[in-house]
Amino acid sequence: MSIGRSTQHEKTASRRKAGRPLDGAKRAAIVETAAHHFFQHGYAATAIEQVAADAGVSKVTIYNQFGDKRALFAAAVERECEKMRGYFSLADAPTGPIRERLIEIGQAIYAFLSRPEMLQFERRIAAETEEDPAIGAAFLEAGPWRMKQGFGAWLAREVEAGELALADPMLAAEQFVSMCKGMGDLERRFGVIVSGAERDHRITGAVEVFLAAYGTGRGKGGADR
Repeated sequence: MSIGRSTQHEKTASRRKAGRPLDGAKRAAIVETAAHHFFQHGYAATAIEQVAADAGVSKVTIYNQFGDKRALFAAAVERECEKMRGYFSLADAPTGPIRERLIEIGQAIYAFLSRPEMLQFERRIAAETEEDPAIGAAFLEAGPWRMKQGFGAWLAREVEAGELALADPMLAAEQFVSMCKGMGDLERRFGVIVSGAERDHRITGAVEVFLAAYGTGRGKGGADR
């Protein structure tokens, strides 16, 4: 009798497991809808029920796929960071002289962080983190920390290629991003419009300082790798 029950239980579990996978398009629709709600309305004001309704799925489906609201939030933030991380992936890194590649990455960083919806989102998350610190941690884990890891890996590869000489790629990644943002990051948060000329001047300056500290001289003449 116990064997029969066990077999029946295994069959039922197998059927349930087989029904759980969600096709990529449906999952993408859920994450895209969630990202819209999180960015427009904030974390606290976003309801799983509304996300499910707008995505055309059930609330149970979302919970089965993501577990809870925080995990869905993490997936939404990761989606927003995909374009940025593309610049830092070892497979799709920019090509050309190291100076030009760093300028391109600096421009990507600046453009990503300057998006009005990103600034609005950060303000919402910062406010809500005061009530629930785990929300801020989820944002950092899904976005900034992952991008830092990706950029640090990119810099480490450039060290191996002889283009850069630095001992701590993760620290160097933080330094580069901070220099590219400069005071412009603070100015944008308080409503100051940063011109394209100011942006380019800051990024170019950041690259020059970075290469002065960590460059090996191979990229100064503009030669390809």
